[in-house]
Amino acid sequence: MNTTANIDGIDEGRTPGDWLDRALAERSRDHADAYILDDGFTSRVMSALPAPARPAAWRKPVLGVLWAGAAAGFAMTLPGTAVDIAREAFRLVAAQPFSLSDVALLLGVAGAGMWTTAWLTWRHA
Repeated sequence: MNTTANIDGIDEGRTPGDWLDRALAERSRDHADAYILDDGFTSRVMSALPAPARPAAWRKPVLGVLWAGAAAGFAMTLPGTAVDIAREAFRLVAAQPFSLSDVALLLGVAGAGMWTTAWLTWRHA
């Protein structure tokens, strides 16, 4: 693992991708004491902004009840839906005649996809 020294010269095991953090920290040190007086401009702008809109007090409990009802409905329909999907998938697969070459091609494509994924993962690790 490549490591680089931080700004103070202490090695913290950072990767070379931290060059941007170092550059920003160095640049901010150059301008740390250069405060610009705005003669109260910022406070005038902040006081002129309208108050944030507040939702009605009943909104949060009602939304909680609605989400709970939706979650309960989803949980009740999920097992039946999963069984129906599995049955239809089995019917589609069982209705198709497969040859040995089709199975080999399918396994080859799946293997190539898995090895490509593993290679990309290892390359970026």
